[in-house]
Amino acid sequence: MNDHVIGRRALLRGAGGLAAIAALPSLSACGTGTSRTPSGGKGGAKTVIVRNSGGSYGEALQKAVYTPFMQETGINVQVVNLQATQMQAQIKQGRPQFDLIDIGMMDLAKFTAQDALETLDPDRIKSLKRAKLPKNQVTDHSVAYSLYANCMGYRTDAFGGRKPESWADFWDTKAFEGGRSMCNPDADLPELEFALLADGVPMDKLYPLDVDRAFKVLSRLRSDIKKFWDAGPLPGVLLSRQEVTMSTVWDGRLADLQQQGVPVERQLNGARRQFQGYAIAKGAAHVDAAYQLMDYALRPEVAAALAKVFPTSPSSPVAYAKLTKEERNALVGAPQYYDKGFDVDIDWWIKNEAAVTKRWLEWARG
Repeated sequence: MNDHVIGRRALLRGAGGLAAIAALPSLSACGTGTSRTPSGGKGGAKTVIVRNSGGSYGEALQKAVYTPFMQETGINVQVVNLQATQMQAQIKQGRPQFDLIDIGMMDLAKFTAQDALETLDPDRIKSLKRAKLPKNQVTDHSVAYSLYANCMGYRTDAFGGRKPESWADFWDTKAFEGGRSMCNPDADLPELEFALLADGVPMDKLYPLDVDRAFKVLSRLRSDIKKFWDAGPLPGVLLSRQEVTMSTVWDGRLADLQQQGVPVERQLNGARRQFQGYAIAKGAAHVDAAYQLMDYALRPEVAAALAKVFPTSPSSPVAYAKLTKEERNALVGAPQYYDKGFDVDIDWWIKNEAAVTKRWLEWARG
C-alpha cells in the first residue's frame, strides 16, 4: 500500500501530545470563513478544511484534487493532520477545526458509532450516480473514494520458475522454500483471513472469522516468519535483500522495486481490500463547501487523475476507463482484478479487533 496508511493502527492507538496542525498554502487571497451557510463561487472567498494524513499522499491530493477544485470553484482548501482521538475530542466539544474527513472507512464507521459525523444528503453529491461506487461503500455518513489491498509479494527467481498462486502456497514452505514476513498490528489488521484461505476456507465464507482455526494455521508458519513488518516499505526491503522469499505487502509497494530491476511480483488472489473514504464532521463550519469538495473528488475523472500521480485505486469502476491499460494493470482495484479479492468485514473487525490484536501479540511473542 502507500504512505497514507503507514502505521495506521499505531496512529489510531496513539495518545498524548497534540499533533501540529499544518495548513497548506492558500491559493486564494481571502479569509477563512466560519459560517455554516453555503460556501463557494469564484471570488466567494470561502474555505473548506480537510483532514488527511499528509506526506506524499497529501501532496498527490493537493496536485490532483485540491488545486483544480480551488481553480474551478474559488473555494480555498486548507489541510490539517490530526489523529482520530484529536478529531473525536474536537467534535465532542462541538468545535471541530476541520470540515471534511479523509480517513479509512473502518475508522469512519467508528466515528459514526460515536455520533461524530453529519448524516449525508445524497442529492448534494451529484457525482455519486456517475461514479457507480460499490453499494457497500456508500453509507448514511461516509463514502469510499479509493482502496488498497494487502496481498502476497514474492521473488520471481526463488522457486525455479514456479509462481505461487494462493495463500496455500504461501504456507507451503517445502514447495516454495524460504522465509516469510507478515504484518504487525501496528501496520494493519492482523492477517487472519490469509491463514483461513490457506486452510481452504472460501473467500465468500470467511466471515465471521474462525479465530481459533486462524491462529492454529498461523502457528504452522510461525517458525518461518523471519520478521513482522510494521511499515509499508519493509516487505520490499526484505524481499530485495533476499531475507525472505515471500511476504504480505500493500499492493502498490513493489512497483518501484520492479522498475529498479528487482525480481519481485505480487499475487492478487485472495487480496484483502480496505477502503479510504470521506465524511463531514458533525458541527463542521463549512458544510456546503465540504459537500462541494467531496462531490468534486468523487468524479471519475478526478479519481483517475489522483491514480495517475499516486498508486491508489479508485473505488469508482468508471474511473478505470480513463486510465491507460498500463495504468489500470498497476492498480489492484481495476475491474480485471476485483473478483480475485475480498472486502474487509468492517463490522466484524470493529467488534473483535482489540481481542484479536491482544491474542496476536501474545502469539507473536511465542
